[in-house]
Amino acid sequence: MADDDLATLGPAAGPRTTSTDRPADGPEDPQPGPGHAAPAAGPAARWLPRLVIAGLVLAALNLRPAITSLGALLEEVRAGLGMSGTVAGLLTSVPALCFAAFGIAAPRLARRWGPGAIVCAGMAAITVGVVARPYLGGTGGFLAASALALAGIAVSNVLMPVVIKSWFPGRVGSMTGLYSMALALGTSLAAALTVPMTEALGGSWRTGLAVWGALAAVAVLPWLMVVRQRRALAGAATSTAARPPEAPLRITSSPTAWALAVFFGLQATAAYITMGWMPQIFRDAGVSAGTAGVLLAVTMAMGVPLSFVLPRLATRMRHQGPLVVLLGLCGLAGYTGLWLAPAAGAWAWALLMGISNCAFPLALTMIGMRSTSSAGVVKLSAFAQSVGYLISIPGPLLVGTLYQHSGGWGLPIALMAGLMVPQIAVGVLAGRDRRIEDEA
Repeated sequence: MADDDLATLGPAAGPRTTSTDRPADGPEDPQPGPGHAAPAAGPAARWLPRLVIAGLVLAALNLRPAITSLGALLEEVRAGLGMSGTVAGLLTSVPALCFAAFGIAAPRLARRWGPGAIVCAGMAAITVGVVARPYLGGTGGFLAASALALAGIAVSNVLMPVVIKSWFPGRVGSMTGLYSMALALGTSLAAALTVPMTEALGGSWRTGLAVWGALAAVAVLPWLMVVRQRRALAGAATSTAARPPEAPLRITSSPTAWALAVFFGLQATAAYITMGWMPQIFRDAGVSAGTAGVLLAVTMAMGVPLSFVLPRLATRMRHQGPLVVLLGLCGLAGYTGLWLAPAAGAWAWALLMGISNCAFPLALTMIGMRSTSSAGVVKLSAFAQSVGYLISIPGPLLVGTLYQHSGGWGLPIALMAGLMVPQIAVGVLAGRDRRIEDEA
């Protein structure tokens, strides 16, 4: 996928601006070449980048509520639809599977229609899926509509780094931080507000799930306005000198791409295990159900401020390995505490796990830094996230199996801690100052 294929999203091509005449909020490209986009002249140069930022924030807010709102009302959904325990358990694995299956299609879709149009379609798919699934009458319809929403989330997940790279290449850290912070905020809000909103809206779980479609509908609007610029921007892009054909990028031949994919998968495994099982660990240790839920909320909320700070710090470092090690050590300390004294130090372990889970925004930042072009970023993002989410699928299921057969949390916690060691190792490899184009 060449950079020209991103013209439908990025600013119109034209003469390169200097540091003195570049709009303050416009895209920055310190190393432009033939075919690289520069800010469009006229009013659009002032308001369009701000609109992209608004679209990024609103999209990020919608990338988890479809999942976490369902978790909050899972018992009511099971009763209302007559789901078996097996099907309900399947629901917890469907997100990672859909992220892997649909995410791999994002580069091809973006090449054909442009990233902006695909993100817009993704927000529309989330809207329709979230609103429709409670009212389709049965388990099959619920699963199908959930898959539609998750498909929208999957392609948007993959394309957010390329949107940032193509619009704000000089501010990858700060924009990734803003995006990650909004994603963490959306996750926390859905977990905390779904049950109270359901009660306030009459107590129906159907309404409590469907109401999150309104937030997704709002996110469609800025992307519609960005996509409307497609014809003008594409026309301006084709007026520039044609760039020579690029050699095909074989992403699978890059060791850094594989390291990033495995790192992404292991951090996702840790995050899903934490979200799915940490409250039960605390409850089995004698912590009340209400307090266990608050502890999980604290763990998730830690991602809001840290997701903004960490990417900015990462982009100032030539090697992100030290950050990988620091986050991994926090995870190991948290798991050790859960094993030795889960109730006595519950708040400390929740905070440490929250810090460790910030490996997610770090992984996103490294995806944006490990390629020289937007084309490379979208391929790397699709590869790392699709392979990574496939890797993450067995983890929560294996923890549940170990817990069931051992009758305690010793073996599951040992597994969690054991997985943190290779996460640190591959994260250090992924954090080296390399570019996939040089390797592939």
